[in-house]
Amino acid sequence: MSPQVEKEVLQQVSVAPGDGVGPEITQATLRILSAAKVPLQFNTIDMGLKVWEQGLTSGVTEASWQSIRDSGVLLKGPMTTPQGSGMKSLNVTLRKSLGLFANVRPVRSYTPYVASHHPDVDLVIIRENEEDLYAGIEHRQTQDVVQCLKLVSRPGCERIVRYAFEFVMTRKRKRLTCMTKDNIMKLTDGLFHEVFDEVAKEYPEVQADHMIVDIGMARVASDPASFDVIVTPNLYGDILSDIAAEVAGSVGMAPSANIGESISIFEAIHGSAPDIAGQNIANPSGLLISAVKMLAHLGLGDYAELIHNAWLCTIEEGIHTKDVYQGGKGYQCVGTDEFASAVIERLGKTSKTLGQAHYPRKRLDVTPAKHSHQPVQELVGVDVFVQAQLKPQTLADQIKAVDVTPLELTMITNRGVQVWPNGAPETYCTDHWRCRFKADADHVGELDNRQVLTLLNRLDLAGVDFVKTEHLYNFDGQPGFSMGQGQ
Repeated sequence: MSPQVEKEVLQQVSVAPGDGVGPEITQATLRILSAAKVPLQFNTIDMGLKVWEQGLTSGVTEASWQSIRDSGVLLKGPMTTPQGSGMKSLNVTLRKSLGLFANVRPVRSYTPYVASHHPDVDLVIIRENEEDLYAGIEHRQTQDVVQCLKLVSRPGCERIVRYAFEFVMTRKRKRLTCMTKDNIMKLTDGLFHEVFDEVAKEYPEVQADHMIVDIGMARVASDPASFDVIVTPNLYGDILSDIAAEVAGSVGMAPSANIGESISIFEAIHGSAPDIAGQNIANPSGLLISAVKMLAHLGLGDYAELIHNAWLCTIEEGIHTKDVYQGGKGYQCVGTDEFASAVIERLGKTSKTLGQAHYPRKRLDVTPAKHSHQPVQELVGVDVFVQAQLKPQTLADQIKAVDVTPLELTMITNRGVQVWPNGAPETYCTDHWRCRFKADADHVGELDNRQVLTLLNRLDLAGVDFVKTEHLYNFDGQPGFSMGQGQ
């Protein structure tokens, strides 16, 4: 029987069936939700390949954008990005355009019913979804060198970290592990780690720890059952979530949620699989469990439990789709529609060996970042990036022949390694040089943008080909920039 509520309130939910197998697994999922009598109204919208073919480069119609904004929730089938068309990924477009800062991927093994080398996996990866290298800001600066900017903000870090701690608390988990590479990227990843440690003090009930991401990923691959919940920046989270799903053996059944302050999207992690579309063999589990997570997100935990427990019973009783079917006595290979019917038949039942699903009865509210102390910011110098086919000493001599007062050249690096003064002769150099200028002894604390512009003008007149600059600031007296390797 479906859970009873005193007053039925129909929350609007936008549904994009998607491409390939998307319409089939979406129909199967909606059948199950309907049978469970969830108090939701589903509105189908247009998105994906057919919209691209109509000439809309975003892949989303204006009516669909409005529907998503009106409902605040989207249940999305897998989408196909046209190959060789120059079209951007629809998933990335949605996440960035709608401010979906948190990607949540639960990963679990279902041994012995689904093959896995790690039978006890039950972890959640919470990935920052908007910043880091995925900001997508890239430039070719010289003939030899391209760059990608890694952008990490304090509000972005705090928002994802707070969400992760709240997730641990509301889901009755115990441990939250932060993974970064702050032993190398001391400012960007260092900020993420710093914010994690700050927020952890507000959640003494949670066991909080940090790991360097390379060894952390290795341990997820070798011993995933030792982790509970992991929070990490964007790129690492992307890689880590796929590793975890692969070692658990349940990629086709893995759900995904993209959470924003006012809008959230729920989807399976697998692709559109056009090669098996229309054959009634696709596994709807990934989208179905994503819909379950959607119910929990909306505060409908009782309905989430009802459906999730029925799904666990179906898996436990050996009713499987082709992708996870192993054969053997007591197992049955069924199609997409038949699998959905099997789940519906088991509504109200609970699994004997896979455990019971439990969800909170209230929404997990997104806590906005707090505006903390505003540090005193002081301009102390500038890094000028120069394109030149020269030796380090020759470049230094060319610059030192220019009157750069009130600044002085203090260092030249190539790909981050100090090559002047006192560089190692073995260091391989490209045509891309970072020339660091800092205030001389007589002008400390007096720099402003006009003096930086004067420096650049004088360098230009001297034939120094600069391609980029980065201001150097102290914040509350502490450098807001890295040293050169070997400095």
